[in-house]
Amino acid sequence: MISSNGMAQARETGTLGKLMVLLDLVTHADKPLRFTDILALAGQPRGTLHRQLSHLVEEGLLELDGDGRYAPGLRLLDFAARSWARNEFRLIAEPHLADLQQTTGETVHLGVLRGHSIIYLDKVEGRQPVRMYSQIGNASPCYCTGVGKAALSLLSAESLAALLAGLSFTRFTAATHVSVETLLAEIGEIAEQGYAFDREEHEAGIRCVAAPLWSEDRTFIGGISITGPAYRLSMELLHRWAVPVQLTAGKIMEGMRIRLGPRR
Repeated sequence: MISSNGMAQARETGTLGKLMVLLDLVTHADKPLRFTDILALAGQPRGTLHRQLSHLVEEGLLELDGDGRYAPGLRLLDFAARSWARNEFRLIAEPHLADLQQTTGETVHLGVLRGHSIIYLDKVEGRQPVRMYSQIGNASPCYCTGVGKAALSLLSAESLAALLAGLSFTRFTAATHVSVETLLAEIGEIAEQGYAFDREEHEAGIRCVAAPLWSEDRTFIGGISITGPAYRLSMELLHRWAVPVQLTAGKIMEGMRIRLGPRR
């Protein structure tokens, strides 16, 4: 569950900001929320909250079931589908991700850094019988994922310090970074070598190798990764796959440079 000290207090207090807080609370909740749950989290007056929730339901952005619980509305799915289908980064990357998946047989992800999280824009499922349960649009912490750490290695010292200053660490596994010091040390290594690993840091039994990815104007900072179960992806194998994942990232960036570069 999202705490009331999180996004609800960090957002602007205007009408649109308040509506976005409500959408965030409902869509990121582990289960549908009742009005009293949202009231406790949103920190808004009861009457105002009721009106805003009613507007969101009327617009199809939220749904209210027979038990009085709020859940994401189907209109949000339509927005997400259209955004995903038209995303130029994803369209440029798509054939290269497919090639990388064919080369390795494992699941390939494309993600972008947003705040403290990595948002997955695309995923090419592996051919193996044991597959990843990650989903397009999901957010994962930047400090314990391969794509996240690869993206952090692209930031300037000032931007990285500002991001880490507001970061709260959660220990997901025994391998998860829980201090700025150890994370910074690894980010320095990643910046030098050009690729990152997830050594079962976010999910026990899951490993990946990732390469950073960025647009020329740095409006897109993220990465791509090859991900699979630890019993199948030894660290020796992941080191070998560092080269193809970097080459794939280079091809995607070249495609972005050609298609999204300055127009004359």
